[in-house]
Amino acid sequence: MPASRQPLSVAIITLNAATQLEACLRSARFADEIVVVDSGSADGTRELAERHGARVIEQDWLGFGPQKQFAVDAAAHDWVLCLDADERVTPELQAAIENTLVAPLNNAYRFARCNRFLGRYLRHGEGYPDWSLRLFDRRQARWSDDAVHEKIITNASVGTLTGDLLHDSAETLAAYLAKQNRYTTLAAEMALAAGKHTGFARIALSPLVRFIKFYFIRQGFRDGLPGLIHIAIGCFNSFMKYSKMLERRNDSAALR
Repeated sequence: MPASRQPLSVAIITLNAATQLEACLRSARFADEIVVVDSGSADGTRELAERHGARVIEQDWLGFGPQKQFAVDAAAHDWVLCLDADERVTPELQAAIENTLVAPLNNAYRFARCNRFLGRYLRHGEGYPDWSLRLFDRRQARWSDDAVHEKIITNASVGTLTGDLLHDSAETLAAYLAKQNRYTTLAAEMALAAGKHTGFARIALSPLVRFIKFYFIRQGFRDGLPGLIHIAIGCFNSFMKYSKMLERRNDSAALR
């Protein structure tokens, strides 16, 4: 590694991630520290992380945004790279990170995330480049408090790094759909809490607009059947989010 670069902590949150975590930890060995915040794993995740030299902290689940911020706050260094257990840093991205930290021109950096779905890394449509802001100076940025679809909040300038972050969840289609069902419920609740509204136009048109954008304009068709299925599920998620908002709005009206 460059001798004069800024020290770097990698922060990872986990729950029963033993089958995925090792590859992530190996890809992050270039960091000066790896901190893993675990929320009650029962599959050996904590022990695996410790064997790879990570500092493990147990913390009950706070929601995605707060849990990730807890990990950032627990890090030893101000420059933090946040990873999920099913992600891996490619050698190209590692080199870009280390070179950038010699003399950072920005206080936060994004890079492309390449998602594997149904056995194929998606390179078009909704699955790529999937820009992810994950490297930042924690004095200038932090995770939002969102329970789902959390994001980095910063007023600092954001740079872009070369190289990909590989995302390989290795989950079944049934598990993926179950997770998306949970996410759309949380997204609907967050939208209503923020005062947003839904109606016929959003429910009917948002999936269509999304499909045109990602399948045709962003050329998702080039990813074959996995690309089509991935985009179709995303369109259905949009439909379900607004439908769940309508359901909850009607339930609230019935109670009044």
